[in-house]
Amino acid sequence: MPLRAAIGLLAAPLPIIALAVAPAAHASVQPNVALRSDVLPVIAHATRTGQVAANKGISVTVSLAQRDPAGLQTFLKQVTDSKSSQYKHYLTVKQFADRFGASNASISQVTAYLRAQGLTVGAVTGNHLTLQASGTAAQIQKAFGTTLATYHDASTKRDFYANASAPVLPAAIASAVTDISGLSDYSKYQHYSTKKVVPQATSKAVSGLTPTKARSAYNVTSAISAGYTGSGVTVGLLEFSGFQQSNITTYDNYFSLSPSTPVVRSAGGGTTDLSGQDEVELDIEVVQALAPKAAIKVYEAPNSDAGEVAVYAALVSDDVPVVSISWGIYESGETASNRVALDTDFQEAAAQGQSVYAASGDSGSDDAGTGGTSVDFPASDGYVTGTGGTTLTLTSAGAWSKETAWSGSGGGISSYFKTPSFQSSVNTGTYRDVPDVAADANPSSGWAIYTQGAWYEFGGTSAAAPNWAAFTAIYDSEAAAKSKSVLGYANSSIYTLASSSSYSTAFHDVKSGSNGAYSAGTGYDKVTGWGSYNGAGFLSAELG
Repeated sequence: MPLRAAIGLLAAPLPIIALAVAPAAHASVQPNVALRSDVLPVIAHATRTGQVAANKGISVTVSLAQRDPAGLQTFLKQVTDSKSSQYKHYLTVKQFADRFGASNASISQVTAYLRAQGLTVGAVTGNHLTLQASGTAAQIQKAFGTTLATYHDASTKRDFYANASAPVLPAAIASAVTDISGLSDYSKYQHYSTKKVVPQATSKAVSGLTPTKARSAYNVTSAISAGYTGSGVTVGLLEFSGFQQSNITTYDNYFSLSPSTPVVRSAGGGTTDLSGQDEVELDIEVVQALAPKAAIKVYEAPNSDAGEVAVYAALVSDDVPVVSISWGIYESGETASNRVALDTDFQEAAAQGQSVYAASGDSGSDDAGTGGTSVDFPASDGYVTGTGGTTLTLTSAGAWSKETAWSGSGGGISSYFKTPSFQSSVNTGTYRDVPDVAADANPSSGWAIYTQGAWYEFGGTSAAAPNWAAFTAIYDSEAAAKSKSVLGYANSSIYTLASSSSYSTAFHDVKSGSNGAYSAGTGYDKVTGWGSYNGAGFLSAELG
């Protein structure tokens, strides 16, 4: 478990933020305030076709205002600074909620207002920053003072609904709310995997990285043999699709693995959609291949902006030690309010010592596909470890030979997030560079994966993120055995180690190849970050 300690910052009594709570019956006489929640830009060129049926069921996720954001920034600087006495003294969820979550008075106030509008309101999340609410379209429109209209986007040939104006709330309520997500169904999040069909498995072998080859390639065979298999560590997988356990079982049986059965955790109503099951099964099988004794918890949510906020709130409220994210969206495609809400969650994850990895995208330097340069969210958030892609070459004995940059590896410069302090030594610009690290992502050198009743060879940065997550589970299990701290907020540890004399033994520096606008080179670059991990070297440098 992460090393956690109460520090002076948390020792002082917490002030109670008192909000003037008007009786629900008189809420209408308060001045209304528009929220930052977005009116989708696509509405400007889409054709309005009507209005959402009054009785249509709508679920929204309400993000609550965080207490003491300046105090959180002070804490994050201390807990992520290797020179600080508070380095890696992480918080529990309860400690975070007590110090930085919404107050009980604020939660009660917002809940009472929503219920007075006829909405069904769920319990607040463990971090005291998110509420689920549902009702009919008519009730939602009344509660948030907006109209839910239907539209047709001719450029994408999509029909969708969205709020025609920014939601508004009575002033006292608006001060306690930062975002209402779920007022539209336009946003859809992409997963970043690429596959090719390979012949059915025979008594010999399937095509692609097997558990044995992957462990050898990334030099973790000795760690696993020593018993550092991820035991006692939970890896959370964020998914907008369901999966079929039968495919996982076939994979495990073929490679004689005996991991625990993945546990499903539904968020925002969960999902029964299987359209992205290959992604989910890729994530699970990669983690099981490298860290066979790690527990896997699959967080499933609807593929919507409300589902997105709900699932991240669940991940940080559950304090899952290691998180892998293979879904994302080009930065400007994320609504501004959702971006703020999720950045708050990622700050919490860092404060709690959660290692969060996200695929950087499979479209090279042009994540948005507009002909320019752009990066993917959430990999672009500074509290997330953006994970790019390489092409892996093995020796005849199955060991690592070389890696070059994969052309699809997402990378470049964020348009929204400023350069974080940990990156300042390699980035003198104003905005954050992506990615931070990388691993094999070329489907031609990809993973042998069983999904949808067949064997495939999978690549994509969706294979790189769970690869790093699995390695972190190995790291954390060894750290526990040696009574040392977990990896925790990964960027802090990664950049500190990469800037030390151990870089050449802890990482595989990727020096050639490009993703379009950017080229790989010695040390850090905008295609592969610091490169991939050399397991034994990395573990030795950090844990002895």
